[in-house]
Amino acid sequence: MSKNKKKGRNPLAVICSTLGTLALVALIAACVPLTIPRMLGYELYTVVSGSMEPAIPTGSLVYVENMDPTEVQEGDVIAFYSVQDGSAVITHRVVTNSTVMGEFITKGDANEENDMSPIPYYYFIGRVVKSIPRVGSMAQTFTSSTGKLAAASLMGLGVILHLLAAVLNRKREKEA
Repeated sequence: MSKNKKKGRNPLAVICSTLGTLALVALIAACVPLTIPRMLGYELYTVVSGSMEPAIPTGSLVYVENMDPTEVQEGDVIAFYSVQDGSAVITHRVVTNSTVMGEFITKGDANEENDMSPIPYYYFIGRVVKSIPRVGSMAQTFTSSTGKLAAASLMGLGVILHLLAAVLNRKREKEA
């Protein structure tokens, strides 16, 4: 870019363009931990109880890979649907994998006793391969209706700031 063109840029347009870019980059950075793992085949869940603390704190985001339940080893942390209600997702450590019975005995690290009911293989979701503390709470916020509205607003703000910068630069060029 020549010196003449740099001198011709409106400082307010530069500020608008920079802020617009920062808004869009922040939105992308917030979405990366939620989208790329899904594209790679992982399921994402937020830990809502302290049963796996301190290994997996409440509010963590866990990445779960689908696998054959017979390959799960003792000590692996798995995600499964609750036997009681069938919809809640639980992450606990495997105490025993009974391939003959087709079920797991599990226990939360912070719990004193094994879980009351064995977990049949058909409730198994997958093995936890990664957990990121505090990111799960952020993920829940972004995936809520309010979070989606905020993300759309941030995207709109970024675009509007870039458009405003373009208008200000054109106006400056016409004046020059």
